[in-house]
Amino acid sequence: MSVYTDYLQEIEERKGQGLHPKPIDGAELTSEIIAQIKDSNNPNRADSIQFLIYNTLPGTTPAAGVKAKFLKEIILDETAVAEITPTFAFELLSHMKGGPSIEALLDLALGNDEAIAKQAAEVLKTQVFLYDADTARLADAYKAGNAIAKDILESYAKAEFFTKLPEVAEEIKIVTFIAGEGDISTDLLSPGNQAHSRSDRELHGKCMITPEAQEQIRALQAQHPDASVMLIAEKGTMGVGSSRMSGVNNVALWTGKQASPYVPFVNIAPIVGGTNGISPIFLTTVDVTGGIGIDLKNWTKKVDENGNVVRNENDEPILEEVYSVATGTVLTINTKTKKLYNGDQELIDIARSLTPQKMEFIKAGGSYAIVFGKKIQTFAAQTLGVEAPTVFAPAKEISIDGQGLTAVEKIFNKNAVGVTPGKTLHAGSDVRVKVNIVGSQDTTGLMTAQELESMAATVISPIVDGAYQSGCHTASVWDKKAQTNIPKLMKFMNDFGVITARDPKGEYHAMTDVIHKVLNDITIDEWAIIIGGDSHTRMSKGVAFGADSGTVALALATGEASMPIPESVKVTFKGEMKPYMDFRDVVHATQAQMLKQFDGENVFQGRIIEVHIGTLLADQAFTFTDWTAEMKAKASICISQDDTLIQSLEIAKSRIQIMINKGMDNHNKVLQGLIDKANKRIEEIKSGSKPALQPDANAKYYAEVVIDLDIINEPMIADPDVNNEDVSKRYTHDTIRDLTYYGGTKAVDLGFVGSCMVHKDDLKIVSQMLRNVEKKEGEVKFNAPLVVAAPTYNIIDELKAEGDWEMLQKYSGFEFNDDAPKNAARTEYENIMYLERPGCNLCMGNQEKAEKGDTVMATSTRLFQGRVVEDRDGKKGESLLASTPVVVLSAILGRIPNIEEYQDAVEGINLTKFTPISCH
Repeated sequence: MSVYTDYLQEIEERKGQGLHPKPIDGAELTSEIIAQIKDSNNPNRADSIQFLIYNTLPGTTPAAGVKAKFLKEIILDETAVAEITPTFAFELLSHMKGGPSIEALLDLALGNDEAIAKQAAEVLKTQVFLYDADTARLADAYKAGNAIAKDILESYAKAEFFTKLPEVAEEIKIVTFIAGEGDISTDLLSPGNQAHSRSDRELHGKCMITPEAQEQIRALQAQHPDASVMLIAEKGTMGVGSSRMSGVNNVALWTGKQASPYVPFVNIAPIVGGTNGISPIFLTTVDVTGGIGIDLKNWTKKVDENGNVVRNENDEPILEEVYSVATGTVLTINTKTKKLYNGDQELIDIARSLTPQKMEFIKAGGSYAIVFGKKIQTFAAQTLGVEAPTVFAPAKEISIDGQGLTAVEKIFNKNAVGVTPGKTLHAGSDVRVKVNIVGSQDTTGLMTAQELESMAATVISPIVDGAYQSGCHTASVWDKKAQTNIPKLMKFMNDFGVITARDPKGEYHAMTDVIHKVLNDITIDEWAIIIGGDSHTRMSKGVAFGADSGTVALALATGEASMPIPESVKVTFKGEMKPYMDFRDVVHATQAQMLKQFDGENVFQGRIIEVHIGTLLADQAFTFTDWTAEMKAKASICISQDDTLIQSLEIAKSRIQIMINKGMDNHNKVLQGLIDKANKRIEEIKSGSKPALQPDANAKYYAEVVIDLDIINEPMIADPDVNNEDVSKRYTHDTIRDLTYYGGTKAVDLGFVGSCMVHKDDLKIVSQMLRNVEKKEGEVKFNAPLVVAAPTYNIIDELKAEGDWEMLQKYSGFEFNDDAPKNAARTEYENIMYLERPGCNLCMGNQEKAEKGDTVMATSTRLFQGRVVEDRDGKKGESLLASTPVVVLSAILGRIPNIEEYQDAVEGINLTKFTPISCH
């Protein structure tokens, strides 16, 4: 059988799923298709032409390389295909974005046939995805006196690739669709349990929201063919939770427009809205796709005649509708006045959604084209020795005399690229920054690989200090989907220059450690900027931004990221922790106290949380910085003390050395380079030449929050509040309740200790609690299952050395076996303890889940509907989030304990403690 025959069989199988032929990315299949095109008598010729033209992926895919070579042959008249004229071949090359297509176009433009060279030059003038090898060819040809090269460079210097694009329409008609009430997580738009299909865009698109919602969207489109459907989070924030490019891809697939007629299922220009705006990470993905995200503000707090907020019987602010966006409402976006209208009625100013920079993204079909376009313009102007004309909106530079810098402002100023020399920038300034560390996770990694191919990148930027591809999201179950996708991903990333969790050659043991723990370890400078393909990329050293797969690809390819310097909120602490409290309770209490101090307004949303917990080592501090994703912050910065930072860096060095000893370093010696940088940073701190990062005393913050440890008297539990009559208040992470609220009677069906929120001390707490119970009761009996997943193998090795793992093994009914990993997800649980493989496990919800309808008590991060546990008929699944001792005791009792039971159970146990700097 031929590869083409296999493809036809796959097409038939996809028809049964209501799917079109899968886009082609392989060289072998493309080569066979071209052979059939060349054979005028081949019965598959007509279909092969259609596949080549309309169903072959562009960029640096193997298929694109074969296609570009064939199109070049047609243009040079080496091959004749009636259906593909040389002119049409040029058009097809113009839609292939970069890599092999640019190489072919440069060959033609710099060749000996003048007519062909001029045609190729006209196409090249529209292209922006050029890399060093491409620009070097142009520069060399120009210096050698080539007139075509000069013509191309002059066009680039004037940015004609952008200026000649059609202008953005003055009016954009939209019709509303309320996708849900309350916060809408990316899990609704791109469910975690469908992660395996994300790189197959058409297939993955079928999982967005529900089939019924998809039918409603289609009906709205049929009813309003001249309007774009805008997805809305009514009374909530759009796109909270995980940083999934697949979420916005699905929205664009259903509501956007096709980016190129020759590239299937890649859509752009989605329009989304939320009463409380758009999550920062999700808004980045909207920019990547040239879309529009609107903070609707269509509900507001009701006030009385004295201007006081009116409250209900639960002391919550009452909301009143400012204007309606009910499904089917026709509105108009005016890009000139930057207002939203219903007919002639002005509803709201949307200038923040249509800034000059965002208008450029919309015009260019996405932010990547602007990023690369600016680089090409700068290169061309420098090569020609001319000053580039001002084409793009100038970066906003805000500098305030006499005002100090917050920690994030200091980091951005240090890492800024291309700013006015000698100018100090403050929050709100638009900045391109050097990225030090990049992380790609395994359920979005295949999409990152696709993005890298589409932007024609083949090797990691040399200015990136280190990059890591994880295997944690697919660690629990090594099923056929994982076996198909993950090795392919690891090989791509390893070849690209990234340190990979799994060795494509199979020489070192798979390291399924949770990505955030690894990134926290390989961040060896608190001045670093980190970009990671997961919303919990929130290191306790440096400033880390969770990002979509596209932004991760851009950081890998260019070593840069672009964003405004965010505002900061300063968080400090006073008082003293009670001896029976755990630091996780402080984390939850921070959210509760902040909301109370600011009358329900989340001042963290979209901003940097600068948290002063410098007496905690990086591992423990990460529990706080990690949770800032649930606080809806853009990122966080941990302000550390010199001695603490040195200890954290020494720990990081030891863990990086373990990775080197395993054989994970590459030919560039990236990991050794990180150790060298850590040593340099430690010496700077010790010598006093460059102490640990601190903000200036006269820095300006959006708000300052002081958390009172004295009033935290009980464990604090984040509750999804699944039965709240106000649907918008369910699954928000904002409902924080103390232990007594539950009266010691609420049943718990499963406990989970794991995820990036826990560290080694949490696993030791599990062991110590088992010892306490055994000592008191003679044995440990679980009245609910307890799933324990250490975040890293290092932790297990250390627990073994210290005698704690043996205690866990004693009471476990299941222990993972790397030699025989599970190949199917568990669907039923017994009342035993499960010791699972390091990785995300239940927290991710893409492989393992609790039984439907369960009440879960977990140490994990997310409590969204359907994430850890799905509903069943008659009972909603719910995932409550708490500290490790609360989770363990809940599993032993089969219910949430009362405060007396809790205090008795943790007596003598070393809980994670924190002392404010002022008290230290």
